[in-house]
Amino acid sequence: MSEEARLREDICRFAKSMFDRGLTCGSSGNISARLADGTILVTPTNASFGFLDPARISRLDEEFRHLSGDKPTKEIPLHSAFYETRRATTGAVVHLHSTHSVALSILPDTDPDDVLPPLTAYSVMKLGRVKLLPYFMPGDPAMGEAVRGLAGKRSAVLLANHGPVVAGTELAATVFAMEELEETARLAILTRGLDPRGLTSEQRAFLEEKHAH
Repeated sequence: MSEEARLREDICRFAKSMFDRGLTCGSSGNISARLADGTILVTPTNASFGFLDPARISRLDEEFRHLSGDKPTKEIPLHSAFYETRRATTGAVVHLHSTHSVALSILPDTDPDDVLPPLTAYSVMKLGRVKLLPYFMPGDPAMGEAVRGLAGKRSAVLLANHGPVVAGTELAATVFAMEELEETARLAILTRGLDPRGLTSEQRAFLEEKHAH
């Protein structure tokens, strides 16, 4: 099986897994992944993660121009911003509308510079500090400009009233980091107001030093 055929199958497999577990619903969410030649595979617009067809996944050139497959997601400006500002470390981007992450994005006391409280080591290791970006209309190119404004310093962001976006080295790692983000958001909401014992500042700093994002 060629690299492209395998990656098409993997995108569909991971997407269906997330859909089946309720991490995204309807036709929400999008995934992109980069091939060795620099071209990008992207899930189509208005496509459900539960019913993706590998043959219909969009393929874009290095300048994000449509080459083949169905029309790509309207969130291309969001994806391209991560590939452009984190070129050396981005091989895939995942964007969901996962429930607990969205809930965290609309709570008034969520820290916009550090969305997730350091409740577990894994959220720090896989995500670093997650930035809350303002609300934008879906598909608005300004989302990409907001990500570019971070100058490649964040691997994950949370779009207010919309959902999380994670960039990673390759598809599986990116999906796993996204799942960690959603699970940590869930923990944060479940323990809100209960004074949970999170990691100490020293414990967090040690993890951040070892797992730079």
